[in-house]
Parts: sequence; C-alpha cells; structure tokens
Amino acid sequence: MTERDMLRHCLAVLAYRGGKFLRDAPANFADFDTGSGTTPLRILSHISDLLDWALSMSHGPGGWAEATPSDWASEVTRFHIALATLDGYYASGATIHADVPRLFQGPLADALTHVGQLAMLRRMTGTAVVGENYYVADIVTGRVGPDQSPPRKPFA
Repeated sequence: MTERDMLRHCLAVLAYRGGKFLRDAPANFADFDTGSGTTPLRILSHISDLLDWALSMSHGPGGWAEATPSDWASEVTRFHIALATLDGYYASGATIHADVPRLFQGPLADALTHVGQLAMLRRMTGTAVVGENYYVADIVTGRVGPDQSPPRKPFA
C-alpha cells in the first residue's frame, strides 16, 4: 500500500466511523453542550475545516480557514463533500505537496480524534451507537459518502 493509498483508506475510515455517529442523531444532538461551549455541531464543522486544511496543504503551501458552523444537515453534507474532494484529489494522482506522514499525524489524526468525541457525546445524550469490531468492518477505499455498509459484527 502506498502513502497515497493509506491516505485514501484513512478518509474511508473517517467516512465510515464518522457517518456512524452522524446518522440518526437526535434533533437536540447538534447543540448538546456539556458546559464547555463546544457542541457536536462545532466539532463536526471543525472536522470539515481539518479536511479542507489537508486539501490546501496537499495542493501547495496550504492555509487554515475556520468556517462558521451552519445547521446540522448542512454540516453533515459538508463533511462528506470535504471527504470526497480530498479523496478525489488523492485518487487523481496529482502531486501531494505536503509531507504525507505529517498530513496523517496532523489534520487526519485530529479528525479521527474528533469523531471519537462525537461518539462520546452520542453516548452522553443517551443515544449511543452500537459498538462494533472495526477490524472486520466493510470499509472501502474511495467510499467516502454517507452510504456505508452496516456493521458486520456489532459488539453486544
């Protein structure tokens, strides 16, 4: 597996895991606040900002831009668009102008961390998502949209 392949697989993992915690979220989930002022809506927007940052660094010098969060449905769509855009860039064979290990250790690993926060917040709202064995999950490189396979072996 090449570095490019690994980046694309990481994006598929983000789509699979992230989508799991975004799907069927209750209406009040987006604004759930533990008292810190950070909400799932802000976290999701930040994840898309990270993906946009990874794309800008892949194109060239890169630059950070923080978007103002919109509504939940729009941010879920933005998440999948950001994944698809970044995956499309890597799939195109275009030159990656950033250090690939740093792309992983920076924006992509940060995005994975924030997906974990969404999982925790789902549990805190009483709408936990069933755990599963991700080792056997049907995660496919290039599949970065909202349509993902169901869990293969949920943990009980």
